[in-house]
Amino acid sequence: MKYSENVVLQCPAGYRMGLNALVEQFVADGVKFVAVVGEDCGQVEDIIDELVVGDGTDPSRFILTSSHPDETLEDVIDFARSLSSAGGCEAQVVVLGA
Repeated sequence: MKYSENVVLQCPAGYRMGLNALVEQFVADGVKFVAVVGEDCGQVEDIIDELVVGDGTDPSRFILTSSHPDETLEDVIDFARSLSSAGGCEAQVVVLGA
């Protein structure tokens, strides 16, 4: 399954194993934006940024990220849809750990 350019990553239980592989798939699929919502979403966002940028030597590896503590999933989906930098495409909800 190829991921949309615009992803809302729902983290009902915070960081979970498999995030690294998921982020690599996001990069391979050309995801441009990931909004993170749920438990420890700020930490998960930071980890995604580190995984994508790495040592900074590959400028083609870039994903815009944001974290949304204390926001509802619906609000974050609306936010993700509104971003013009994500191409105005539909936001795909992905549940971490599902």
